[in-house]
Amino acid sequence: MHVLVLGGTTEARRLAELLVEVFPAGARLTSSLAGRVAGPRLPPGEVRIGGFGGADGLAAWLRTHRVDALIDATHPFAGTISFNAAAAAAGAHVPLLALRRPGWVPGDGDDWHPAGSLADAAAALPALGRRVFLTTGRMGLAAFAGLDELWFLMRSVDAPEAPYPARMEVLLDRGPFTLDGERELIRRHRIDVVVTKDSGGAATAPKLAAAREARIPVVVVRRPPVPRGIPVVDGPEGAVAWLREHFSHQGWATADPAQPSG
Repeated sequence: MHVLVLGGTTEARRLAELLVEVFPAGARLTSSLAGRVAGPRLPPGEVRIGGFGGADGLAAWLRTHRVDALIDATHPFAGTISFNAAAAAAGAHVPLLALRRPGWVPGDGDDWHPAGSLADAAAALPALGRRVFLTTGRMGLAAFAGLDELWFLMRSVDAPEAPYPARMEVLLDRGPFTLDGERELIRRHRIDVVVTKDSGGAATAPKLAAAREARIPVVVVRRPPVPRGIPVVDGPEGAVAWLREHFSHQGWATADPAQPSG
């Protein structure tokens, strides 16, 4: 059995860790990373880095490497690969599962402003604040490049490339982040508005709590659409359970994803 995980997320790494523990003898795991981050944290098992060449290229890879199951555990905003995965899996007749972390939900005291895109988020900013904590990643900064009257603190794993806002300080950092750290960042830089994508998960959620405490608005970019009709789980354990159910005839019947062996 050969499982291909489209990864690059915390959940994908955790899934790979679980799978190498509970895989039946002779099974093969390959994790695929897009290669957009320098020095990524590599999961256990085989790793390939780079694109496939669209849906047709991925379908060919599935057939050539005799993949038995495909798991889409990519970032919620990596929308194109999810549609490519759906088309490729259908074309190659390979079972597909989507592992999607739940989105964030506003709570009492939150001042959230939903946006349909980065351009919509940029359009909303002048009415909300002047010192922006921008946490949407290094891609797509061109949407904010014309806001010369605003100051930006942009945080990402890797340095951005132009075009980007003229008045911008770059903070290179990688989550998970702490609530104390986010409180101090907002205080030290006198942030009065936050921009984020609805990435979900716990690693970057403390900024939302810090913004709530500081009573500052948060512009939240909604997730892009995803393919319909694909089975979905919200965590790595669910993905292992799905694999065990589909491949119990290959030694999975005694494997417990909640209690890995070894």
